[in-house]
Amino acid sequence: MNLGQDFEMMGKLFIVATPIGNLNDITYRAIETLKNVDIVLAEDTRHSKKLFAHFEIATPLRAFHEHNEREKTESIIAELNSGISIALISDAGTPLISDPGYFLVSQAKKEGIEVVPIPGPSAIITALSASGLASNSFSFFGFLPSKKIARIKYLQNKAALNETIIFYESPKRILATLTDMLEVFGNERKVCLAKELTKSFETIRTDIIENVIEYLSADLAHQKGEFVILISSADKIDLVDAENQLGKILPILCAEMGASKAAKLAAKITGIDKKHCYNKAIEL
Repeated sequence: MNLGQDFEMMGKLFIVATPIGNLNDITYRAIETLKNVDIVLAEDTRHSKKLFAHFEIATPLRAFHEHNEREKTESIIAELNSGISIALISDAGTPLISDPGYFLVSQAKKEGIEVVPIPGPSAIITALSASGLASNSFSFFGFLPSKKIARIKYLQNKAALNETIIFYESPKRILATLTDMLEVFGNERKVCLAKELTKSFETIRTDIIENVIEYLSADLAHQKGEFVILISSADKIDLVDAENQLGKILPILCAEMGASKAAKLAAKITGIDKKHCYNKAIEL
């Protein structure tokens, strides 16, 4: 294996994907990168020590997480500029995807530091590939708001998207979130619930929302694990109906209030994206 190209010049920042469950999913290139860099930044060093022990990686680990990212970035950039090679990993999967690292990478790019992706596992892509939902167009929105009102409002703003939409969710909120999705999306759209991906109790269940809620409610064990939720795209007929409704109510709302407020209210009523409603409002 020749990894000379990665290491012929020091001072690079490597973004290294690690397994989301099954350790055998790590790539040879990821292992070699982690062994050859000077420092590895880890979201949780205790968690990453298990991975390092399994693959006999002796590179020093340093804690790097959402609570210290901005504080530590300046000194890390200085180290990179001095020629030190550094790798960034998360607890599982590809770094920066609902995980720390964006600020560091953005600052490294500003400084002209080379950022090298070492691709590998991603819960989003893993779930999508086995969901049976459309994969030609999709959007990922990370974790939903923890509060019910904010969560419903957020879902309403995404309801009219004509593509598969993907979220992460915690076991504490999974049942409440699916219940809110039923309220917002109705029971016609398909949902895929993917949990414990690549692990012993991996479950990938695609069904109407009511049936998925029944599955979760049947056994508390079904609510345990790390979840990816995928929702099928809005039906084209529903989108046409929503646009027709928007065309009727928006002129009335704009006559009573400003374009911004009218768009916000129209989005809430129709489920159409607020930005789209605003663009329509300023055209009136």
